[in-house]
Amino acid sequence: MLNKLVIRNYAIIDEISIDLGAGLTIITGETGAGKSIILGALSLILGQRADSKSLFNHAEKCVIEGVFDISAYQLRPFFEEHDLDYDQHTTLRREITTDGRSRSFINDTPVTLQILKQLGEQLVDIHSQHETLALNTGNFQLMVTDSICKHQPLLTNYHTSYRKCRQLQSSLEELREQSRTAAAEKDFLQYQFDELEQASIREEEQLSLEDELNTLSHAEEIKRTLGQVFFSLKEDEQSLDTQLKSAVHQIQSLEKFSVKIAELGKRLRSLQIELKDAADEMEEIAAQTGTDQERLLLVQERLDLLYRLQQKHRVPDNAGLLSIFSEISDKLQSFGSLDNEIGQKEQELSALRKQLMALAKELSADRQAAIREIEKETALLLKEVGMPDATLKIENHILPVESFGPNGIDQVSFLFSANKGYPPVELNKVASGGELSRLMLCLKSLVASHTALPTIIFDEIDTGVSGEVALKVGNVMQRLSSSLQVIAITHLPQMASKGETHLFVYKEVSGPQTYTRMKILNEEERVLEIAKMLSGDDPGANAISNAKELLER
Repeated sequence: MLNKLVIRNYAIIDEISIDLGAGLTIITGETGAGKSIILGALSLILGQRADSKSLFNHAEKCVIEGVFDISAYQLRPFFEEHDLDYDQHTTLRREITTDGRSRSFINDTPVTLQILKQLGEQLVDIHSQHETLALNTGNFQLMVTDSICKHQPLLTNYHTSYRKCRQLQSSLEELREQSRTAAAEKDFLQYQFDELEQASIREEEQLSLEDELNTLSHAEEIKRTLGQVFFSLKEDEQSLDTQLKSAVHQIQSLEKFSVKIAELGKRLRSLQIELKDAADEMEEIAAQTGTDQERLLLVQERLDLLYRLQQKHRVPDNAGLLSIFSEISDKLQSFGSLDNEIGQKEQELSALRKQLMALAKELSADRQAAIREIEKETALLLKEVGMPDATLKIENHILPVESFGPNGIDQVSFLFSANKGYPPVELNKVASGGELSRLMLCLKSLVASHTALPTIIFDEIDTGVSGEVALKVGNVMQRLSSSLQVIAITHLPQMASKGETHLFVYKEVSGPQTYTRMKILNEEERVLEIAKMLSGDDPGANAISNAKELLER
């Protein structure tokens, strides 16, 4: 329920604060006084678009704020889903800056316009003549049917399962697409895997092979040079080994005279040992080194294979090749797990579809059973609003069970005839907007008697009716207000007399500026306003008397 509406700096409104109660609130005023402007401001906190042209004073921002009692609407899950603070008295606020930018808030928490709109649609239903188009939509007609069925837990269960089914179907299609892509890739990856596996790559192999290739390629040079060096170190008459032995012998004779000389002698003897080891190793290498053309070719072929694989996979060494090999192996294994996952999800989807089929059949049976009740109750309400010969007929086309949609397997169609002797036809073929408005009033009244509807605002839906019919429409609207908050903008005195609260919208000129104002009428002011609606700006005694009679009725 809308408890309070505050409008600041909007259109020709500088500031208005409206306190609203339960029951039926009537809003009247002269044409152009600003009734539609107030609705326009309210629509902003319900998520409609806005721009800086809406500003009253372009130097200040526009603020629209609505305080709602949401205790009856079971909206806590919405607040939890969007990480908002839940409060039974929730405030929706919209701010429009001087440059046309807009900010939205729920309980002082900034939100997107879409979230504001989603919540607003669950709090207020603004209904005007052109919005009777909603009558033609299958969703609205199904909503009316479901409200009479009172199977909300079943419908919620179906919606939850349907969303899971759609998500599972989407996930399955993605996996199947991956499988189709994988099938084209698998052969190529298998070829690469086999090629790398047959290569039997070892990480340190390349350095060893490159060293061996250098040795084999220069075997004669290595053998010849090492032999020459070995000869100069040990075999020559003036070999370095011979000269070093002589030096060691000479130094030994002096060691007893000086500690430093003794240290030098020790170092020379170490050099003598190192020289012997180096010479022996040279001799060994020279002896083992020889030209081996067959081995040379094998090493070259092995290195050529490694270089080619590294270039092919764009890696610098064998470590990179081993990493590629591991990745390809993992991918090939994932193909098998992908097939398993597809099979598992297909089983899940099949089970879920069976569950949905059962729920859809149960929903359909409930709806079929409720159709006659809706037709009967609507006919009674249509008589109350001055349409005794009007008929509403509901047709339910049941789709094949496997063709279930977001709301099941039912396609509900409302057919309507306003006059006796004429067969019911689709609502979009009914010419009179007044007739459709009264039908909408009856349907919403019927729904309200079975479920909790949001605040309903009727914007001059009484166009085309007058006199006793207007009183009857007012009676239905008054009864509707016993179940929910109803706000009606009207130009008919018969309708205006039905309200528990009467708000009057008027213009006030102050200096060079015109302002829209609003006030709650007291009993005396209300009699005068209804009298003016009956006879004009200067009502006589008869108009005053008629106004009092309407209010008493």
